[in-house]
Amino acid sequence: MEDSDDLGELAEGVATGSLLEARQVETADRDLEQATVGGPTHPLRRVRSLALGGTLRGAAVRLRVREGAPRLPAAIDHTLLLNELAQEYVARSPRSAALNERATRSLVDGGSHALRLIEPFPPRIASAKGAYVRDEDGHEILDFWQGHYANLLGHNPEVVTTALARAFEAGVGLQTGLTDRLEVETAELLCERVGAERARFTTSGTLATMYAILLARASTGRSLVMKVGGGWHGAQPWGLVGVGFGSQDAPFQGADSEGLSAAVRGEVVVTPFNDPDRLSDEFRRVGDRVACFIVEPFVGSGAGMPASPEFLHAARELCDRHGALLIFDEVISGFRFRAGDAGALFGIRPDLACFAKVIGGGMPVAAVAGRADVLELAGRTKGRRVRFSGGTYSAHPASLLAAKTMMSHLVAHEGEIYPRLSSLGAKVRAAVEGAFAAEGILARCTGRGNGVLPDSPVNMLVFPRRASSPLRGPQDTRNPAVCDVALGEEVVQLALLLEDVHVVHGLGTVTAAHTEADVERLGEACCRVARRFRYTLNKRRV
Repeated sequence: MEDSDDLGELAEGVATGSLLEARQVETADRDLEQATVGGPTHPLRRVRSLALGGTLRGAAVRLRVREGAPRLPAAIDHTLLLNELAQEYVARSPRSAALNERATRSLVDGGSHALRLIEPFPPRIASAKGAYVRDEDGHEILDFWQGHYANLLGHNPEVVTTALARAFEAGVGLQTGLTDRLEVETAELLCERVGAERARFTTSGTLATMYAILLARASTGRSLVMKVGGGWHGAQPWGLVGVGFGSQDAPFQGADSEGLSAAVRGEVVVTPFNDPDRLSDEFRRVGDRVACFIVEPFVGSGAGMPASPEFLHAARELCDRHGALLIFDEVISGFRFRAGDAGALFGIRPDLACFAKVIGGGMPVAAVAGRADVLELAGRTKGRRVRFSGGTYSAHPASLLAAKTMMSHLVAHEGEIYPRLSSLGAKVRAAVEGAFAAEGILARCTGRGNGVLPDSPVNMLVFPRRASSPLRGPQDTRNPAVCDVALGEEVVQLALLLEDVHVVHGLGTVTAAHTEADVERLGEACCRVARRFRYTLNKRRV
């Protein structure tokens, strides 16, 4: 499907028991028919048979679909449903429960990353391969989280694990604290693929964005950092402002962690995603004090959407006009749409770009790449004015071996891997939206291409209050007045986990290891979850 509007109209019609004009039905029928995933029993086929019924009788005919099916209220408390799901989950996962109890005695909340620590406890993973993980209770779980979106080839791909195994067998791979040929070769490959003059490695996307901002502030002699509301640039000082939605009166204006100084909060300027007019207004207001504008070409955890060409071209022009640096945070988008940076697809060269996740092949590798004159602020020729040292484990031999192996593989197989990922991502969207539409629940998946970036393998499932609700970015997907955020973030995750499907932010990413059969399994799981949601809503209406 090119667009979700027709399916969204169908779903809202289903939810309200409204009449749909024949044109709408024909359009939805065509789109569902074209989204061929699996065989005749696939959820989309059932959407077509259940929701459309095949009872068109001419262009002027009107069709009533699922009379009296539920519609999501403007606000709903999901506590009872979450408790019900949690009880079932506890009962089916006794080993993970026991290990979680043990973990909480030595780890804060039982783990080391908040997104992994779902309620009532996370599945404790015993093994992972390809599209699947197996937990301590023996459940084979179809995984769309895939290492925080890092595993573009799936869990533990042989092309990477074989290279690492050979290195360790040869007695090399652990940290030496020295430089080697591998570091040079990996940097050369990265710079070539992203059009950068220089690069420096570190160990996480968080550190990469922090160093990039330090470089920009030192280069310009300015202090203000401009970013997108809802954009996530890691848990570093300037990244911990403007992530949470906050209030309707002042969205994305708060600090997202205690411990930040008031000065840091005052140094961050927040602007809406994909709104070039507001971006221009902000630069007009404070442009002479802005050191950098940091933005994702594909906004990740906040919405799973591509930036518009107009927005990014405006960003480049405004940064040039006001003497600020443009930083592309490509931690998620880098090497996800092509074997290189996403910025090249827009025809835009940032001053600095940050990479991580995919480039590491499952190992902790990140980098800042870009203009030599800016990056050399960390070098001896400019007095090492910026202490970009990367950390003890920067340029770790085993990590760089994984990075070079991964990037080389993606370059060699670019023509095969990326079109397939894009196609699978589109099929996931069709399957998931169709499953919820069949039960009268309006759901949309983000991640559609925009004519510059292709359809994304990364998708976020959201539940708009109305089919006509715009979804422009985090300002809409994270706004509880526009979308049922709790349903998409918490309820769906636990409900799908009971179906042995693991998602984060409502959905996640497909990888080269996922198959059409996996997409079909996801669609069938969403059908069962949607049916459960509808039953719960019906009970509350009685």
